[in-house]
This record gives sequence, C-alpha cells and structure tokens, in this order.
Amino acid sequence: MTPRFQRGGTPRRRTGQAGFALITGLLLLLVLTILAVAMFHGFGTEEQIAGNTREKQRALNAAISAEQYAEWWLDSGNAPAAAACPAGIVPSTSGEVCNTVLTDFTQVPWTTGVQFTQFNQTLAASGKTGPTVAYYQPPVFYITYLGTGLGGSIYQIDAYGYGANANTVAVVQSTYVLSNGDWCGSCQ
Repeated sequence: MTPRFQRGGTPRRRTGQAGFALITGLLLLLVLTILAVAMFHGFGTEEQIAGNTREKQRALNAAISAEQYAEWWLDSGNAPAAAACPAGIVPSTSGEVCNTVLTDFTQVPWTTGVQFTQFNQTLAASGKTGPTVAYYQPPVFYITYLGTGLGGSIYQIDAYGYGANANTVAVVQSTYVLSNGDWCGSCQ
C-alpha cells in the first residue's frame, strides 16, 4: 500500500479514531430508539389497565344497582311470599323470592333469578352526553328468604352485573332485614 500524501509531499498520519464519532452516534441513536419504544409500550399498558379498571367499576356498579333495587322492592311491600323458584330468569316486573339459597353464586350467568329490567343500558338512555357504551347484559338479582329474627324477616340478596363484555363481571351479596315494626321487640 502506498502512503497518502498531504499537500506539499509529506505523508499524512492516520489517527486511531477514524469513524469513532459515527459509531458513537449510531449507538446513542439505538439507545434512544429503545427508550422511546419502551415508553410508548408503557403508555399502552397503562391505557389497558385504566380501561380494565373502568370496566370492573362499571360491572360492580351494575351489581350494586340490582342489589339496591332488590332491597327497595322488598321494602315496597310488593314482594311475593317465598316459594321454590323455577329455573329461568324472570323480569323484575314480576319478581320472585326463593326459599332456597343459590348453590354457587360465583358461577354466572345464573340459571334462575330476577333480571333488573329497569337498569339503564346506555348513557344515551339516561340522557347524559358522552360515548354510548352498552353493558353486556342487564344485572340479575336473587332473593332468598332466610326466616325471621332481629325483629323482622331476613333475606339474602345476591346480584351480578356485567361491564361492556362477558369477561367483566362482579358479584355482590348482602343480608337484608325487613323490619316488622319495633326492632327490639318489647323495648321500653
């Protein structure tokens, strides 16, 4: 190989850093690209978590609404006497009070119960503005008569509600005492 010459005929000296700035710049660009991709992936994950939390809350609110409706229905005096409940979901306009407890309230949808038909399915139905997001299915409640005590009739209310899809469901349970008058019986 022939030596390279500068102007004037003297050979040019090679330095050991030829191209080092290019390699450093490319490595820095690669690190910044990896950080940017990780940041955008993190934003997507946070968005999914927020959406899942919102759907969980919607399902819980639907179940609580059905439970509170069942309590109101018992309080209104429209509840029929406890009886054996047939299989099938009935509308809340007819309703039912069962004398047997659900075998497994965690397995939804249930084969028996009362569908809370008055539940607003969408934001548009309630007159509010915003996106229209329907629930997967109206919530369902199941009322069991447990007997008398504590100054009244004791009921167990189980209810479930869905979010926007079948994968988001919440189940709630409460014990409700319908007072027969004086809570303490013969208190003075």
